[in-house]
Amino acid sequence: MANRATRQRVLIIEDLQTLSIAYAAQLEKAGYEAVVAASAAQAFEQLSADGEFAAVLLDLQLPDADGLDLLRDHPDWLARFPVIVATADGSLTRAIDAMRLGAFDYLVKPLSEARLIAAVDSAVTTRIAAKSNGRTSAKRTAQPQEGDFIGKSPQMEEIYRQIGLVADSRATVMITGETGTGKEVCAETIHRQSGRRDGPFVAINCGAIPENLLESELFGHMKGAFTGAIDNRVGAAQAADKGTLFLDEICEMPLQLQVKLLRFLQTGTIQRVGSERQDKVDVRIVCATNRDPRREVAEGRFREDLYYRLAVIPLEMPPLRSRTGDVRLLSDAFLARFSAEVGKTFAPFTEAHYAALERYRWPGNVRELQNVLLRAVLLNSGPDLPLSAIPASDGAPLHAEPVEPAPSAEAPVATPVSGALQLAQLLKGHTLAEIERIAIEAAIEAAGGNLSEAAHALGISASTIYRKRQSRDHE
Repeated sequence: MANRATRQRVLIIEDLQTLSIAYAAQLEKAGYEAVVAASAAQAFEQLSADGEFAAVLLDLQLPDADGLDLLRDHPDWLARFPVIVATADGSLTRAIDAMRLGAFDYLVKPLSEARLIAAVDSAVTTRIAAKSNGRTSAKRTAQPQEGDFIGKSPQMEEIYRQIGLVADSRATVMITGETGTGKEVCAETIHRQSGRRDGPFVAINCGAIPENLLESELFGHMKGAFTGAIDNRVGAAQAADKGTLFLDEICEMPLQLQVKLLRFLQTGTIQRVGSERQDKVDVRIVCATNRDPRREVAEGRFREDLYYRLAVIPLEMPPLRSRTGDVRLLSDAFLARFSAEVGKTFAPFTEAHYAALERYRWPGNVRELQNVLLRAVLLNSGPDLPLSAIPASDGAPLHAEPVEPAPSAEAPVATPVSGALQLAQLLKGHTLAEIERIAIEAAIEAAGGNLSEAAHALGISASTIYRKRQSRDHE
Protein backbone atom coordinates (compact mmCIF):
# COMPACT_ATOMS: atom_id res chain seq x y z
CA MET A 1 0.00 0.00 0.00
CA ALA A 2 1.27 3.43 -0.87
CA ASN A 3 2.36 5.88 1.80
CA ARG A 4 -0.79 7.99 2.19
CA ALA A 5 0.37 10.20 5.04
CA THR A 6 0.84 13.01 2.55
CA ARG A 7 -2.53 12.39 0.83
CA GLN A 8 -1.28 11.47 -2.61
CA ARG A 9 -3.34 13.14 -5.37
CA VAL A 10 -4.91 11.11 -8.18
CA LEU A 11 -6.36 12.73 -11.31
CA ILE A 12 -9.47 10.98 -12.66
CA ILE A 13 -10.19 11.75 -16.32
CA GLU A 14 -13.69 10.33 -16.90
CA ASP A 15 -16.65 11.92 -18.70
CA LEU A 16 -19.42 9.89 -17.04
CA GLN A 17 -20.23 11.70 -13.82
CA THR A 18 -21.66 8.65 -12.08
CA LEU A 19 -18.41 6.76 -12.64
CA SER A 20 -16.09 9.63 -11.76
CA ILE A 21 -17.97 10.23 -8.49
CA ALA A 22 -17.79 6.52 -7.62
CA TYR A 23 -14.06 6.33 -8.40
CA ALA A 24 -13.36 9.46 -6.40
CA ALA A 25 -15.31 8.18 -3.40
CA GLN A 26 -13.44 4.85 -3.46
CA LEU A 27 -10.06 6.56 -3.70
CA GLU A 28 -10.92 9.06 -0.96
CA LYS A 29 -11.98 6.17 1.31
CA ALA A 30 -8.63 4.52 0.62
CA GLY A 31 -6.76 7.64 1.72
CA TYR A 32 -6.09 9.44 -1.56
CA GLU A 33 -7.11 12.92 -2.69
CA ALA A 34 -9.14 12.60 -5.90
CA VAL A 35 -9.34 15.33 -8.55
CA VAL A 36 -11.86 14.89 -11.37
CA ALA A 37 -11.72 16.06 -14.99
CA ALA A 38 -14.67 15.34 -17.33
CA SER A 39 -12.74 15.89 -20.57
CA ALA A 40 -9.27 16.16 -22.02
CA ALA A 41 -9.58 19.96 -21.94
CA GLN A 42 -10.35 19.95 -18.21
CA ALA A 43 -7.49 17.52 -17.64
CA PHE A 44 -5.06 19.94 -19.29
CA GLU A 45 -6.40 22.73 -17.08
CA GLN A 46 -5.80 20.64 -13.96
CA LEU A 47 -2.31 19.70 -15.11
CA SER A 48 -1.48 23.32 -15.91
CA ALA A 49 -2.87 24.63 -12.63
CA ASP A 50 -1.15 22.03 -10.45
CA GLY A 51 0.47 19.23 -12.34
CA GLU A 52 1.75 17.27 -9.34
CA PHE A 53 -0.21 14.01 -9.32
CA ALA A 54 0.86 10.63 -7.98
CA ALA A 55 -1.17 8.79 -10.63
CA VAL A 56 -3.73 9.41 -13.39
CA LEU A 57 -6.79 7.28 -14.19
CA LEU A 58 -7.57 7.85 -17.87
CA ASP A 59 -10.74 6.79 -19.68
CA LEU A 60 -9.84 5.94 -23.26
CA GLN A 61 -13.12 7.28 -24.67
CA LEU A 62 -13.48 10.99 -23.91
CA PRO A 63 -15.91 13.41 -25.57
CA ASP A 64 -13.17 15.68 -26.92
CA ALA A 65 -10.22 13.32 -27.37
CA ASP A 66 -9.13 9.74 -27.80
CA GLY A 67 -7.16 8.43 -24.84
CA LEU A 68 -4.67 6.62 -27.07
CA ASP A 69 -4.01 9.81 -29.00
CA LEU A 70 -3.37 11.64 -25.74
CA LEU A 71 -0.71 9.10 -24.77
CA ARG A 72 0.88 9.20 -28.22
CA ASP A 73 0.88 13.00 -28.43
CA HIS A 74 1.91 13.69 -24.82
CA PRO A 75 4.71 11.28 -23.83
CA ASP A 76 5.57 13.77 -21.08
CA TRP A 77 2.55 12.44 -19.19
CA LEU A 78 4.14 9.00 -19.01
CA ALA A 79 7.39 10.54 -17.83
CA ARG A 80 5.73 12.57 -15.06
CA PHE A 81 3.32 10.07 -13.52
CA PRO A 82 1.99 6.52 -13.98
CA VAL A 83 -1.12 6.42 -16.16
CA ILE A 84 -3.77 3.76 -15.54
CA VAL A 85 -6.19 3.42 -18.44
CA ALA A 86 -9.83 2.34 -18.17
CA THR A 87 -11.74 0.80 -21.04
CA ALA A 88 -14.92 -1.05 -21.84
CA ASP A 89 -14.54 -4.79 -22.20
CA GLY A 90 -15.21 -4.64 -25.94
CA SER A 91 -12.15 -2.44 -26.54
CA LEU A 92 -9.59 -4.51 -24.66
CA THR A 93 -7.20 -4.29 -27.60
CA ARG A 94 -7.11 -0.51 -27.15
CA ALA A 95 -6.04 -0.98 -23.54
CA ILE A 96 -3.27 -3.28 -24.69
CA ASP A 97 -2.17 -0.65 -27.21
CA ALA A 98 -2.06 1.87 -24.35
CA MET A 99 0.16 -0.45 -22.31
CA ARG A 100 2.53 -0.75 -25.23
CA LEU A 101 2.70 3.03 -25.40
CA GLY A 102 3.82 3.04 -21.77
CA ALA A 103 0.67 3.07 -19.60
CA PHE A 104 1.28 1.61 -16.17
CA ASP A 105 -1.81 -0.61 -15.97
CA TYR A 106 -5.25 -1.06 -17.48
CA LEU A 107 -8.67 -1.74 -15.95
CA VAL A 108 -11.73 -3.12 -17.72
CA LYS A 109 -15.09 -1.56 -16.88
CA PRO A 110 -16.98 -2.06 -14.67
CA LEU A 111 -14.09 -1.48 -12.26
CA SER A 112 -14.14 -3.34 -8.99
CA GLU A 113 -13.15 -1.24 -5.99
CA ALA A 114 -10.47 -3.74 -4.97
CA ARG A 115 -8.91 -3.76 -8.43
CA LEU A 116 -8.99 0.05 -8.69
CA ILE A 117 -7.32 0.57 -5.31
CA ALA A 118 -4.76 -2.18 -5.99
CA ALA A 119 -3.80 -0.57 -9.31
CA VAL A 120 -3.48 2.93 -7.83
CA ASP A 121 -1.56 1.63 -4.80
CA SER A 122 0.87 -0.16 -7.08
CA ALA A 123 1.29 2.88 -9.36
CA VAL A 124 1.92 5.28 -6.48
CA THR A 125 4.31 2.90 -4.73
CA THR A 126 6.28 2.44 -7.95
CA ARG A 127 6.48 6.21 -8.47
CA ILE A 128 7.71 6.78 -4.91
CA ALA A 129 10.35 4.06 -5.31
CA ALA A 130 11.47 5.53 -8.64
CA LYS A 131 11.84 9.02 -7.16
CA SER A 132 13.74 7.72 -4.11
CA ASN A 133 16.17 5.95 -6.44
CA GLY A 134 16.77 9.13 -8.41
CA ARG A 135 14.83 7.88 -11.42
CA THR A 136 11.83 9.25 -13.22
CA SER A 137 9.08 7.12 -14.64
CA ALA A 138 10.38 7.82 -18.12
CA LYS A 139 11.20 4.89 -20.33
CA ARG A 140 14.76 3.70 -20.08
CA THR A 141 17.04 0.95 -21.27
CA ALA A 142 17.80 -1.81 -18.80
CA GLN A 143 21.42 -2.70 -18.29
CA PRO A 144 22.34 -6.25 -17.29
CA GLN A 145 23.48 -6.52 -13.70
CA GLU A 146 24.95 -9.24 -11.49
CA GLY A 147 22.72 -12.29 -11.80
CA ASP A 148 21.08 -11.01 -14.98
CA PHE A 149 21.82 -11.95 -18.56
CA ILE A 150 25.25 -12.48 -20.04
CA GLY A 151 25.50 -11.19 -23.58
CA LYS A 152 26.25 -8.19 -25.75
CA SER A 153 24.81 -9.32 -29.07
CA PRO A 154 22.36 -7.00 -30.89
CA GLN A 155 19.59 -9.47 -30.10
CA MET A 156 20.25 -9.22 -26.37
CA GLU A 157 20.65 -5.46 -26.49
CA GLU A 158 17.14 -5.36 -27.92
CA ILE A 159 15.91 -7.53 -25.05
CA TYR A 160 17.53 -5.13 -22.54
CA ARG A 161 15.81 -2.23 -24.30
CA GLN A 162 12.41 -3.89 -24.15
CA ILE A 163 12.84 -4.77 -20.47
CA GLY A 164 13.67 -1.14 -19.78
CA LEU A 165 10.43 -0.07 -21.45
CA VAL A 166 8.16 -2.40 -19.50
CA ALA A 167 9.88 -2.96 -16.14
CA ASP A 168 8.13 -0.20 -14.19
CA SER A 169 4.73 -0.96 -15.69
CA ARG A 170 2.25 -3.29 -14.04
CA ALA A 171 1.49 -4.80 -17.44
CA THR A 172 1.52 -8.56 -17.71
CA VAL A 173 4.41 -9.90 -19.78
CA MET A 174 4.44 -13.11 -21.81
CA ILE A 175 7.93 -14.38 -22.60
CA THR A 176 8.21 -16.85 -25.44
CA GLY A 177 11.19 -18.67 -26.88
CA GLU A 178 12.79 -22.05 -27.29
CA THR A 179 13.64 -24.23 -24.32
CA GLY A 180 16.74 -23.04 -22.50
CA THR A 181 16.84 -19.49 -23.86
CA GLY A 182 16.63 -17.86 -20.42
CA LYS A 183 12.94 -17.02 -20.02
CA GLU A 184 13.06 -17.23 -16.20
CA VAL A 185 16.21 -15.09 -16.14
CA CYS A 186 14.29 -12.56 -18.23
CA ALA A 187 11.42 -12.60 -15.74
CA GLU A 188 13.81 -12.13 -12.80
CA THR A 189 15.48 -9.23 -14.60
CA ILE A 190 12.13 -7.53 -15.18
CA HIS A 191 11.44 -7.89 -11.46
CA ARG A 192 14.83 -6.49 -10.41
CA GLN A 193 14.49 -3.56 -12.80
CA SER A 194 10.99 -2.71 -11.55
CA GLY A 195 9.67 -0.73 -8.61
CA ARG A 196 8.77 -4.10 -7.07
CA ARG A 197 12.40 -5.14 -6.70
CA ASP A 198 12.13 -5.12 -2.90
CA GLY A 199 9.11 -7.41 -3.01
CA PRO A 200 9.18 -11.18 -3.51
CA PHE A 201 9.79 -12.94 -6.82
CA VAL A 202 7.82 -16.20 -6.75
CA ALA A 203 8.12 -18.73 -9.57
CA ILE A 204 5.78 -21.62 -10.22
CA ASN A 205 6.14 -24.16 -13.03
CA CYS A 206 2.69 -25.01 -14.36
CA GLY A 207 4.03 -28.06 -16.19
CA ALA A 208 5.86 -29.65 -13.27
CA ILE A 209 3.02 -29.75 -10.74
CA PRO A 210 0.27 -32.39 -10.95
CA GLU A 211 -2.98 -30.94 -12.27
CA ASN A 212 -4.93 -31.75 -9.09
CA LEU A 213 -2.42 -29.81 -6.96
CA LEU A 214 -1.77 -26.82 -9.22
CA GLU A 215 -4.72 -24.75 -7.97
CA SER A 216 -3.57 -25.23 -4.39
CA GLU A 217 0.02 -24.31 -5.30
CA LEU A 218 -1.20 -21.17 -7.04
CA PHE A 219 -3.96 -19.94 -4.72
CA GLY A 220 -3.38 -21.86 -1.48
CA HIS A 221 -5.76 -24.05 0.50
CA MET A 222 -7.43 -24.42 3.88
CA LYS A 223 -6.89 -27.27 6.30
CA GLY A 224 -9.08 -30.22 5.36
CA ALA A 225 -9.91 -28.88 1.89
CA PHE A 226 -8.78 -32.18 0.36
CA THR A 227 -6.95 -35.33 1.33
CA GLY A 228 -3.48 -34.38 2.50
CA ALA A 229 -4.37 -30.76 3.33
CA ILE A 230 -3.19 -31.01 6.93
CA ASP A 231 -2.77 -27.27 7.46
CA ASN A 232 -3.65 -23.90 5.98
CA ARG A 233 -1.30 -22.96 3.17
CA VAL A 234 -0.55 -19.72 1.37
CA GLY A 235 -0.35 -20.08 -2.41
CA ALA A 236 2.18 -18.60 -4.80
CA ALA A 237 -0.09 -15.67 -5.73
CA GLN A 238 -0.42 -14.53 -2.12
CA ALA A 239 3.24 -15.22 -1.38
CA ALA A 240 4.12 -12.84 -4.24
CA ASP A 241 2.06 -9.97 -2.81
CA LYS A 242 3.73 -6.60 -3.58
CA GLY A 243 6.11 -8.45 -5.88
CA THR A 244 6.15 -10.52 -9.08
CA LEU A 245 4.53 -13.88 -9.79
CA PHE A 246 6.26 -15.84 -12.56
CA LEU A 247 4.14 -18.54 -14.21
CA ASP A 248 6.46 -20.75 -16.22
CA GLU A 249 5.11 -23.14 -18.88
CA ILE A 250 1.80 -21.27 -18.74
CA CYS A 251 0.39 -23.19 -21.71
CA GLU A 252 0.50 -26.36 -19.58
CA MET A 253 -2.18 -24.93 -17.27
CA PRO A 254 -5.46 -26.87 -17.51
CA LEU A 255 -8.46 -25.02 -18.94
CA GLN A 256 -10.44 -25.20 -15.70
CA LEU A 257 -7.70 -23.39 -13.81
CA GLN A 258 -7.27 -20.89 -16.65
CA VAL A 259 -10.77 -19.60 -15.81
CA LYS A 260 -9.75 -18.98 -12.19
CA LEU A 261 -6.51 -17.30 -13.24
CA LEU A 262 -8.49 -14.99 -15.53
CA ARG A 263 -10.78 -14.07 -12.65
CA PHE A 264 -7.76 -13.34 -10.47
CA LEU A 265 -6.38 -11.00 -13.15
CA GLN A 266 -9.74 -9.23 -13.44
CA THR A 267 -10.45 -8.77 -9.74
CA GLY A 268 -7.05 -8.77 -8.03
CA THR A 269 -8.40 -11.21 -5.43
CA ILE A 270 -7.69 -14.87 -4.70
CA GLN A 271 -9.74 -17.56 -3.01
CA ARG A 272 -7.98 -20.46 -1.33
CA VAL A 273 -9.22 -23.97 -2.03
CA GLY A 274 -11.79 -24.77 0.67
CA SER A 275 -12.33 -21.13 1.67
CA GLU A 276 -15.22 -18.78 0.99
CA ARG A 277 -13.18 -15.65 1.72
CA GLN A 278 -11.56 -13.59 -0.99
CA ASP A 279 -8.22 -11.92 -0.26
CA LYS A 280 -6.85 -8.89 -2.08
CA VAL A 281 -3.44 -9.47 -3.65
CA ASP A 282 -1.18 -7.01 -5.46
CA VAL A 283 1.11 -8.87 -7.85
CA ARG A 284 2.63 -8.29 -11.24
CA ILE A 285 2.25 -11.33 -13.52
CA VAL A 286 5.03 -12.47 -15.84
CA CYS A 287 4.57 -15.77 -17.67
CA ALA A 288 6.55 -17.86 -20.12
CA THR A 289 6.08 -20.67 -22.61
CA ASN A 290 8.17 -22.50 -25.18
CA ARG A 291 5.05 -23.18 -27.24
CA ASP A 292 3.34 -20.89 -29.73
CA PRO A 293 0.52 -19.48 -27.56
CA ARG A 294 -1.50 -18.37 -30.58
CA ARG A 295 -1.51 -21.91 -31.90
CA GLU A 296 -2.57 -23.15 -28.47
CA VAL A 297 -5.48 -20.69 -28.62
CA ALA A 298 -6.41 -21.72 -32.17
CA GLU A 299 -6.42 -25.40 -31.20
CA GLY A 300 -8.56 -24.82 -28.13
CA ARG A 301 -5.99 -25.60 -25.45
CA PHE A 302 -5.64 -22.04 -24.17
CA ARG A 303 -8.36 -19.47 -23.57
CA GLU A 304 -8.24 -16.54 -25.98
CA ASP A 305 -9.39 -14.00 -23.37
CA LEU A 306 -6.67 -15.17 -20.97
CA TYR A 307 -4.05 -14.98 -23.72
CA TYR A 308 -4.85 -11.32 -24.39
CA ARG A 309 -4.74 -10.61 -20.67
CA LEU A 310 -1.31 -12.21 -20.30
CA ALA A 311 0.32 -11.14 -23.57
CA VAL A 312 -0.08 -7.40 -23.11
CA ILE A 313 3.70 -7.11 -23.45
CA PRO A 314 5.15 -9.95 -25.56
CA LEU A 315 8.88 -10.66 -25.35
CA GLU A 316 10.58 -13.31 -27.47
CA MET A 317 13.91 -14.64 -26.27
CA PRO A 318 16.36 -15.26 -29.13
CA PRO A 319 17.94 -18.71 -29.57
CA LEU A 320 21.61 -18.94 -28.66
CA ARG A 321 22.60 -19.80 -32.25
CA SER A 322 21.47 -16.33 -33.37
CA ARG A 323 23.33 -14.41 -30.63
CA THR A 324 26.57 -13.45 -32.35
CA GLY A 325 29.53 -13.47 -29.97
CA ASP A 326 27.55 -14.43 -26.88
CA VAL A 327 28.65 -18.08 -26.84
CA ARG A 328 32.17 -16.97 -25.93
CA LEU A 329 30.99 -14.70 -23.13
CA LEU A 330 28.68 -17.35 -21.71
CA SER A 331 31.30 -20.08 -21.95
CA ASP A 332 33.89 -18.00 -20.11
CA ALA A 333 31.38 -17.15 -17.39
CA PHE A 334 30.20 -20.74 -16.91
CA LEU A 335 33.73 -22.14 -16.86
CA ALA A 336 34.75 -19.63 -14.17
CA ARG A 337 31.60 -20.23 -12.12
CA PHE A 338 31.69 -24.03 -12.14
CA SER A 339 35.45 -24.18 -11.56
CA ALA A 340 35.04 -22.04 -8.45
CA GLU A 341 32.08 -24.12 -7.25
CA VAL A 342 34.02 -27.41 -7.31
CA GLY A 343 37.42 -25.98 -6.39
CA LYS A 344 39.23 -26.77 -9.63
CA THR A 345 41.44 -24.66 -11.88
CA PHE A 346 41.11 -24.67 -15.66
CA ALA A 347 43.10 -22.84 -18.29
CA PRO A 348 41.21 -20.26 -20.40
CA PHE A 349 39.54 -21.47 -23.56
CA THR A 350 41.68 -21.48 -26.69
CA GLU A 351 40.58 -20.38 -30.14
CA ALA A 352 40.08 -24.05 -30.97
CA HIS A 353 37.63 -24.31 -28.05
CA TYR A 354 35.78 -21.19 -29.14
CA ALA A 355 35.58 -22.43 -32.73
CA ALA A 356 34.07 -25.71 -31.56
CA LEU A 357 31.65 -23.95 -29.24
CA GLU A 358 30.47 -21.60 -31.97
CA ARG A 359 30.22 -24.32 -34.61
CA TYR A 360 27.69 -26.30 -32.59
CA ARG A 361 24.03 -25.26 -33.02
CA TRP A 362 23.04 -25.57 -29.32
CA PRO A 363 19.46 -26.85 -29.80
CA GLY A 364 19.07 -26.68 -26.01
CA ASN A 365 20.34 -23.08 -26.03
CA VAL A 366 21.95 -21.50 -22.96
CA ARG A 367 20.77 -24.31 -20.66
CA GLU A 368 22.49 -26.91 -22.84
CA LEU A 369 25.71 -24.89 -22.94
CA GLN A 370 25.55 -24.57 -19.16
CA ASN A 371 25.03 -28.30 -18.69
CA VAL A 372 27.79 -29.25 -21.14
CA LEU A 373 30.32 -27.07 -19.34
CA LEU A 374 29.18 -28.25 -15.91
CA ARG A 375 29.76 -31.86 -16.94
CA ALA A 376 33.09 -30.93 -18.46
CA VAL A 377 34.24 -29.33 -15.21
CA LEU A 378 32.99 -32.19 -13.07
CA LEU A 379 34.42 -34.98 -15.20
CA ASN A 380 37.85 -33.48 -15.93
CA SER A 381 40.63 -32.63 -13.51
CA GLY A 382 42.18 -29.78 -15.52
CA PRO A 383 44.00 -27.59 -16.10
CA ASP A 384 43.26 -28.16 -19.80
CA LEU A 385 39.71 -28.89 -20.91
CA PRO A 386 39.68 -31.51 -23.69
CA LEU A 387 37.97 -30.62 -26.93
CA SER A 388 36.08 -33.89 -26.67
CA ALA A 389 33.96 -32.25 -23.97
CA ILE A 390 32.38 -29.97 -26.59
CA PRO A 391 29.66 -31.39 -28.89
CA ALA A 392 30.32 -31.42 -32.61
CA SER A 393 28.00 -29.80 -35.12
CA ASP A 394 26.36 -33.17 -35.84
CA GLY A 395 25.79 -33.84 -32.15
CA ALA A 396 28.73 -36.24 -31.73
CA PRO A 397 31.93 -35.28 -29.89
CA LEU A 398 34.43 -33.46 -32.12
CA HIS A 399 37.26 -35.69 -30.96
CA ALA A 400 35.62 -38.89 -29.84
CA GLU A 401 37.64 -41.47 -27.98
CA PRO A 402 38.47 -44.65 -29.97
CA VAL A 403 35.56 -47.06 -29.93
CA GLU A 404 36.37 -50.25 -28.06
CA PRO A 405 35.93 -53.40 -30.16
CA ALA A 406 32.98 -55.61 -29.33
CA PRO A 407 33.91 -58.37 -26.86
CA SER A 408 34.85 -61.67 -28.45
CA ALA A 409 33.36 -64.94 -27.33
CA GLU A 410 36.40 -65.50 -25.11
CA ALA A 411 36.45 -61.99 -23.68
CA PRO A 412 34.70 -61.47 -20.36
CA VAL A 413 31.37 -59.73 -20.72
CA ALA A 414 30.90 -56.65 -18.50
CA THR A 415 28.49 -57.27 -15.67
CA PRO A 416 26.22 -54.73 -14.00
CA VAL A 417 28.61 -54.72 -11.05
CA SER A 418 31.66 -53.92 -13.17
CA GLY A 419 29.68 -51.19 -14.97
CA ALA A 420 28.76 -49.66 -11.64
CA LEU A 421 32.40 -49.74 -10.56
CA GLN A 422 33.43 -47.97 -13.77
CA LEU A 423 30.79 -45.32 -13.18
CA ALA A 424 31.94 -44.91 -9.60
CA GLN A 425 35.50 -44.38 -10.80
CA LEU A 426 34.32 -41.84 -13.36
CA LEU A 427 32.44 -39.85 -10.75
CA LYS A 428 35.02 -40.27 -8.00
CA GLY A 429 35.44 -37.10 -5.98
CA HIS A 430 31.99 -35.69 -6.76
CA THR A 431 29.27 -35.31 -4.18
CA LEU A 432 25.94 -37.09 -4.43
CA ALA A 433 24.27 -33.74 -5.03
CA GLU A 434 26.58 -33.03 -7.98
CA ILE A 435 25.92 -36.48 -9.47
CA GLU A 436 22.18 -36.00 -9.01
CA ARG A 437 22.39 -32.60 -10.69
CA ILE A 438 24.24 -34.10 -13.67
CA ALA A 439 21.64 -36.85 -14.04
CA ILE A 440 18.64 -34.53 -13.81
CA GLU A 441 20.00 -31.88 -16.17
CA ALA A 442 21.14 -34.51 -18.67
CA ALA A 443 17.67 -36.09 -18.64
CA ILE A 444 16.02 -32.69 -19.15
CA GLU A 445 18.40 -31.90 -21.99
CA ALA A 446 17.71 -35.28 -23.63
CA ALA A 447 13.96 -34.64 -23.30
CA GLY A 448 14.25 -31.26 -25.01
CA GLY A 449 13.39 -29.39 -21.84
CA ASN A 450 10.21 -31.38 -21.14
CA LEU A 451 10.20 -32.03 -17.39
CA SER A 452 7.51 -34.70 -17.60
CA GLU A 453 9.49 -36.77 -20.12
CA ALA A 454 12.70 -36.29 -18.13
CA ALA A 455 10.95 -37.42 -14.95
CA HIS A 456 9.60 -40.52 -16.72
CA ALA A 457 13.10 -41.40 -17.94
CA LEU A 458 14.48 -41.04 -14.40
CA GLY A 459 11.62 -42.92 -12.77
CA ILE A 460 10.57 -39.97 -10.58
CA SER A 461 7.74 -37.46 -10.62
CA ALA A 462 7.94 -34.13 -12.46
CA SER A 463 7.20 -32.34 -9.20
CA THR A 464 10.30 -33.95 -7.66
CA ILE A 465 12.47 -32.53 -10.45
CA TYR A 466 10.81 -29.15 -10.01
CA ARG A 467 11.41 -29.08 -6.23
CA LYS A 468 15.03 -30.17 -6.57
CA ARG A 469 15.79 -27.52 -9.19
CA GLN A 470 14.02 -24.85 -7.16
CA SER A 471 15.89 -25.71 -3.96
CA ARG A 472 19.22 -25.82 -5.81
CA ASP A 473 18.59 -22.44 -7.49
CA HIS A 474 17.94 -20.84 -4.11
CA GLU A 475 20.85 -22.34 -2.17
